[in-house]
Amino acid sequence: MGVRGRKSVASLAVAAPIETLERPDAPYDLTDEQADEWWAVVNRMPADWFPRETHGMLAQYCRHVVSARRVAQLIAAEEGKKEIEIPVLDQLYKMQEREGRALSSLATRMRITQQTTYDKSKKKPQQVSKPWE
Repeated sequence: MGVRGRKSVASLAVAAPIETLERPDAPYDLTDEQADEWWAVVNRMPADWFPRETHGMLAQYCRHVVSARRVAQLIAAEEGKKEIEIPVLDQLYKMQEREGRALSSLATRMRITQQTTYDKSKKKPQQVSKPWE
């Protein structure tokens, strides 16, 4: 049978051991820029969000982020020229779309997009009375 009433300060002071979770370290095969992206994502999510089996996907996500950034820089450089080469720019736009699709797919699978973290239960539809009522 449990003890009735408030808990004493002494009983509240005794705490259970705290379990610490280590955040996963960036793989050594990532470049510095990719590792920075790894840490930005890992530090943004809860410590246990990325189990070992997702590290490959997260590493690939970081590679795609850096690649997308490079392609965006190439597009900006091409658009800044006086004579724009349409075939080159078209190829760069296709590369940008591929990187975007890969990023979207990986982010959705790892549940790091806003769509997957958005709580739909908080948004309640407005009750609109029907005009004939």
